[in-house]
Amino acid sequence: MTVKTARLAALVLPIAALAGLGGAAQAEEWAPTRNIEFIAPANPGGGWDTLVRTVSRVIQEEGLAERSFAAINVPGGGGAVAWAQIARDSGNSHKLFATSPPIILVPLAGTSRYDHTDFTPVARLITDYSIVLVPADSEYQDLNDLFAAFEADPGLSVGGGSAPGSMDHISIAGLASAAGLNAAEVNYIPFSGGGEAMTSLMGGHVEAVITGAGEAAGQLGEGSQLRALGVSAPERMSGPLAEVPTYQEQGIDYTFDIWRGVMGTPDMPAEAVAYYEALFARMLETDGWQQARDQLGWLDAYQDSETFGDFLDAQQAQFSDVLGELGLLGD
Repeated sequence: MTVKTARLAALVLPIAALAGLGGAAQAEEWAPTRNIEFIAPANPGGGWDTLVRTVSRVIQEEGLAERSFAAINVPGGGGAVAWAQIARDSGNSHKLFATSPPIILVPLAGTSRYDHTDFTPVARLITDYSIVLVPADSEYQDLNDLFAAFEADPGLSVGGGSAPGSMDHISIAGLASAAGLNAAEVNYIPFSGGGEAMTSLMGGHVEAVITGAGEAAGQLGEGSQLRALGVSAPERMSGPLAEVPTYQEQGIDYTFDIWRGVMGTPDMPAEAVAYYEALFARMLETDGWQQARDQLGWLDAYQDSETFGDFLDAQQAQFSDVLGELGLLGD
């Protein structure tokens, strides 16, 4: 697998361009009449959950909306359980959900009947990266130590917070391939979210965990029970992850970007989409958001509904090739 195949992020749009966001006039014509259900399709502690709770908190603290965004966790199936529920609520303007590569990967792997085309793209917000974690007292000092152990003992496992063939699995498989292993033989153990995966790691049930760097940032540092072996960014990150070496620094030529955004119910009315587009654009410009973003190691990567939809279509084509290479493409 090439680095080009593995890259996920499209060109980041400058925030300054948001002033001309199309549909802003429409946004004034509609506003929520009740609180918004904002769904994280996983257990607490993972990337979707972190995005949902961070966005909801910033919108409230910055006074950007008259109605609250209620964070709701709907775990199961790597997102598939939540998507099935949301798909039955067509046209509901008061329901949103956090999304990222699994909305493409899980359906391609054949484990969800719903894919991104069944929902309404609202906005892409940020880019995150993958990070490989081990217990603080682990014998593995770097990624090469870890993969040498995997090669010597194929029974050793790595956990992740997404389903087989989904984001964390693809991320670690691509990394293993770049390190010289047979990616299809990586013993990946799926959990229902990053939080559960890290609990399993601390319990000694897996050798390592791969998860989003943003959701791991607050759990690393002095006195932590976890230690990071590497991050999938093209260069060192800032903030709490500044000391974590990149994969490339360790001689493994591989990067992996995790975009995250927001989608709505099927056939969400255009005026509601325009409202949320403008709301998220304003949110990205606030001090509260920028402080939270920097603490989590995220990068702003805004796309409006139309651009985000085109990006998702392109992702589907790219990921289809990746899953095919790994023998994980569903029927």
